[in-house]
Amino acid sequence: MTAPDLAHAGWRKSSRSGPNDSNCVEVAELAAAVGVRDSKDPSSPVLVFASYAWSSFVGGLRGDGGKSR
Repeated sequence: MTAPDLAHAGWRKSSRSGPNDSNCVEVAELAAAVGVRDSKDPSSPVLVFASYAWSSFVGGLRGDGGKSR
């Protein structure tokens, strides 16, 4: 996978996070990947996952085996 362009990524924090919650990550949906970064330090390194891998991870957390998005 080539490095995605993160310059114009639309980052979002979980709706379950409070405005002053210091233990959060932000995600950005990219063309074929998902970026994940520390919400407290937007200039920190970004972890990039293939879209299918991220969907599977989130689905596992939800208990649906990655079937929903």
